[in-house]
Amino acid sequence: MILLDTDILIDIALDRHPHAGPAAELLDQIEHGAERACIAWHTVSNFYYIVAAVRGGGDARDFIVELTRFVAVAATGTEAIRYAAELPMADFEDALQVAAARAYGARHIVTRNVRDYVRSPIPAVEPRTALSNLF
Repeated sequence: MILLDTDILIDIALDRHPHAGPAAELLDQIEHGAERACIAWHTVSNFYYIVAAVRGGGDARDFIVELTRFVAVAATGTEAIRYAAELPMADFEDALQVAAARAYGARHIVTRNVRDYVRSPIPAVEPRTALSNLF
C-alpha cells in the first residue's frame, strides 16, 4: 500500500515533463491492481486549486472523480492532525501526507520530493523507484 503525494497527480494532470511519464506509468499500474494506493484528503483541494488554474475546474474535477475509482482517500481526522504536528518535519503539509499514509497503513509515500521526507517515519520513494522496487 502506498500514498501518492500531490506532486505525482499534478505532474500527470499538467503533463509536466520529464516527471509525467513515470507518474502516469505508476498510476496505470495502480489502476490495473498492481498495488493499493491512497491520497490524503487535503491533496484533493491542493490538486484542484493548482490544476483548475491551468486546465479549468471541470477538468480538475473530472480527474479527481476518475482517480477515486481506483485510489482511496485516506480516512483522517483530529488525531492525524495532532500526529502530523508532532512530526519533526519542516513542512506541515508533508507531515499531513505522512499522517494520511499512516492512517491508511501505507508502507511508502511516492513523491518527487523525497528529500522533504527525510525525517518521515514512512519511507518516501520517487515514482521510478516505486515502479522498479515496489511492484
